[in-house]
Amino acid sequence: MGNGSFSFPVSPDRTLALGEIHARPYALVTAPRVIFQLAFTMEGGSAVHHSVISELSRARGISPPDRDARHHAIPWGQGTLRWERHTEFSTWFWDCPAPEQFGAPIPVHPFGDGFHAPGSLISGIRLEIRPDGQETEAARQVFDPTSLCRSFTKNGQAEILTDFRQNGDGLTQILVIDRGLTQAGTGALAQRLLDIETYRTLAMLGLPLAQTLSPEIRRIEDGLTAVTQRMKAHAREEADAMLGEITRLHAELEANAALSLYRFGASRAYDGIVQERIRTLDEAPVPGFETLGSFLGRRLAPAMRTCQSIEERQANLSRKLTRATGLVRSWIDVELERQNSALLASMDKRANLQLRLQQTVEGLSVAAVSYYIVGLIGYLAKALPHGEDGHGGLDPALVTGASVPLVVLFVWLMVRRIRRHHSGE
Repeated sequence: MGNGSFSFPVSPDRTLALGEIHARPYALVTAPRVIFQLAFTMEGGSAVHHSVISELSRARGISPPDRDARHHAIPWGQGTLRWERHTEFSTWFWDCPAPEQFGAPIPVHPFGDGFHAPGSLISGIRLEIRPDGQETEAARQVFDPTSLCRSFTKNGQAEILTDFRQNGDGLTQILVIDRGLTQAGTGALAQRLLDIETYRTLAMLGLPLAQTLSPEIRRIEDGLTAVTQRMKAHAREEADAMLGEITRLHAELEANAALSLYRFGASRAYDGIVQERIRTLDEAPVPGFETLGSFLGRRLAPAMRTCQSIEERQANLSRKLTRATGLVRSWIDVELERQNSALLASMDKRANLQLRLQQTVEGLSVAAVSYYIVGLIGYLAKALPHGEDGHGGLDPALVTGASVPLVVLFVWLMVRRIRRHHSGE
């Protein structure tokens, strides 16, 4: 390409986009190893989590992460403490050499008395990776046989055992038996198992909310049924009251839907991650035992279907409430049209009465104006010269009487002309 350089303007998000693909490298793990991962919710905000990891970093003599950092690692003892910030939780990963016995206490770890939890614990995992031997045979006896899951993965290079139950520390125990995994392969397998346990717990958070909303939705459905039954007999008389009741029910439904919108959406997303990680495991069953995928499928899928059912009931109920509102509004519109028709008829009647009154007033006004004009003519006639004995000149009485029909006709014509002019305008 010659000696030229590729000096082009760089998008501000390019570094973030390129770096994200390498942001979560798998830890290189060699058996025997024990891994702890805790997940804490962010009800107090991400600043609390950042403050805790920053304090731990400074205590170990390491620079704290940037305010916007999503990942951070601290060397701790014989392992590494890895912190990662997610949307609504953060994970804290730490590994160290495994003790001689499976599940034996680890005397020194980052999560002791000096550790301040940044939020509520939502997931806790203790994952041990051990080579096949007498220790692993004894470890199998620790798990509950009623819920024990066993499967092979990596073409038989590893065996996975877990009962998804919590030990005395509240941690879910998982055992991986190494039968020839590479360090990178072991780290990738461990990360998938950690993701499965963490995200299946988060996915299940939608179930308690769904169970809480179910009776609320049932109550709103019963309320809508009662209103629609009233509509068949008293739609016109009680339209306003029914519209108020439907509006109240719709407001309650929308409030519940807004409350569950994020939780159910997050549960779907977490469930999708769990299913993707299970497919990536590509498990082969151990005769007589369930695989992780089949076990979680029988327990996680019903919870997800319950959440989906609540969402569908909310959507269907919202459509029914909208149709009921439209029906009641139709009755109200019909009643308003009837009232408007009656009002227009009343206004028309009043207009006719006003017209008749106006015509009466016009008649009286013609007489009144004519009377005054005739009076003026009488005064004018009296002012004209006329004989003292009644002979000669004009007789005022005769002039006044003769002017009456002419004045009345003139005034009537003028009033009629004025009325026509106003009517034209």
